[in-house]
Amino acid sequence: MKRIISSRLAGNLLLLLNAGMLLVHVLILLKVIPSHFIWGGRINGESELVALESLSVVIQIVFIALIALKTGYLLPGRFKRTARIGMWLLFGFMILNTAGNLASISGTEKLFMTPLTVVLAFLSLRLAIEK
Repeated sequence: MKRIISSRLAGNLLLLLNAGMLLVHVLILLKVIPSHFIWGGRINGESELVALESLSVVIQIVFIALIALKTGYLLPGRFKRTARIGMWLLFGFMILNTAGNLASISGTEKLFMTPLTVVLAFLSLRLAIEK
């Protein structure tokens, strides 16, 4: 896998994609983007949407910080073990997220988010195996 993509490129792509996802979640909260295609199309009301999307924003920020830590953009050389364990957890989360997207009743989510989470899982794995 190390020959397929460098850890630097994987990290940069992960940062870019996660920043994009963070933007999408914020735009959903601001009602710029419709919310019918997220959370498997199973949102029941405005309060549930706000709670779940707020959680998504926090999770995205944690992911971005973790990736920045692993790639050395944030606190270079520090918390290496935390970053390594965190990347394995992120990889596992992306695998579960892919399964969730495949089970979605929203065709839009299934069509667009499933390939994205597969790519995110692959990139997360690439960073996780990096020393």
